[in-house]
Amino acid sequence: MSEDFRTEADSLGEMQVPADAYWGAQTQRAVENFPISDIVFGRRFVRALGVVKKSAARANRDLGHVDDDVAEAIVAAADEVIAGDLDEQFPVDVFQTGSGTSSNMNANEVIANRAAEIMGAEIGDRVVHPNDHVNFGQSSNDVIPTAMHVAALEAVEKDLVPALEVLETELEEKEVEFDGVVKTGRTHLQDATPVRLGQEFGGFRTQVEKGRERLDSIRPRLEELALGGTAVGTGLNTDPEFPELAAEYIAEETGLGFREADNHFEAQSAHDAMSEAHGALRVIAGSLNKIANDLRLLASGPRNGLGEIEQPENQPGSSIMPGKINPVVAEAVNQVHKQVVGNDAAVSAGAAEGQIDLNLYKPVIAHNFLESAELLTNSATTFAEKFVAKLEANEEHCEAQVERSMALATALNPAVGYDKASKIAKQALADGKSVKEVAVDEGYLTEEEAAEVLDPEKMTHTGILGDDN
Repeated sequence: MSEDFRTEADSLGEMQVPADAYWGAQTQRAVENFPISDIVFGRRFVRALGVVKKSAARANRDLGHVDDDVAEAIVAAADEVIAGDLDEQFPVDVFQTGSGTSSNMNANEVIANRAAEIMGAEIGDRVVHPNDHVNFGQSSNDVIPTAMHVAALEAVEKDLVPALEVLETELEEKEVEFDGVVKTGRTHLQDATPVRLGQEFGGFRTQVEKGRERLDSIRPRLEELALGGTAVGTGLNTDPEFPELAAEYIAEETGLGFREADNHFEAQSAHDAMSEAHGALRVIAGSLNKIANDLRLLASGPRNGLGEIEQPENQPGSSIMPGKINPVVAEAVNQVHKQVVGNDAAVSAGAAEGQIDLNLYKPVIAHNFLESAELLTNSATTFAEKFVAKLEANEEHCEAQVERSMALATALNPAVGYDKASKIAKQALADGKSVKEVAVDEGYLTEEEAAEVLDPEKMTHTGILGDDN
């Protein structure tokens, strides 16, 4: 054996493991068995594994199943996993056994060997055993879905929600800043009655706000933890007090409201909560996509588009057209939406599968959920800070365009009736005049009446123009 390797063993025999690795034989087998994608679990999931193993060790210590010195060493090693100090020790491909056993054993072996080292022993001495100590009272079948929920809810609460709040704040600031800018509304991409630019941004802000509310609604299901169900949900080989106690420690560690699952059989055999939660991510991605598309349209031009807002100059837009500026940040948001939609297909398909007492798509569900949460977190923050915050209204252009709009004739309906208003609009379009000019020239309204009825700013409020009641 090369001096760059050491020998570790599991129930199938000996394996050569890199000498500087904390993982053991089962992890090494997984590395060799699954050369699928080179995609490994990221920070959120590895941290969650550390949280679960730390909390389990504390519970088993309290219940007298793991000696105090061993439990404290496990806690110390798990703290390093939680902190990210051992991320390179988690090399197992996401595309592995559907229960995530390889990742669970990866965590067990890394924490056991590091804990042994903390206790002054050599790596591989089994002073701290990956199964008998680190995994005591647990199974991959309950550890992995527990880590899924911990990672998912932490990603939502600690990353995504704050990012959405940043975007919501920037949109709200523009809502106020642009409140006095009257522009042409558009339905079916055709001119419609006037609207204030601030009102449109208020719509965008509310989309983001309601997205946060959707995340709030899924929290109770993600707070349920499978830990304690062991192999099939019966809780075989675990202390009856373990699930509740471990969940309390997980809640303490994360500051979130985690608790024992209502039904361990459901928690391990189905992952409807993950599918539901990712559905909320998909809706949020759609909201951001819609906002980004609308802002791209409003900023189109600068001379031959709508040109109602001016976009930031983030970078040159073309390698061949000098001076061209593109809405690159908004386009990145559009692409994130497409990725999240694809991830949602994987999550929902995986959650709908599995046989009898175990869902076998845990790793791919976890990975795709966390990727979506990270993409939405980063894109929402970038969109807010590098695009929305830097938008400016083209007030003169908006005013000129709204005065030329045929849709102003809508306000004539209460004054002259729909048929006459339609006739005025068609004549204005044919003669190249404004609706106000035709209404006055043809004797339908006086100058004073036209000024009152065809005031674009007043059209942006609820009510009937010219009605004295």
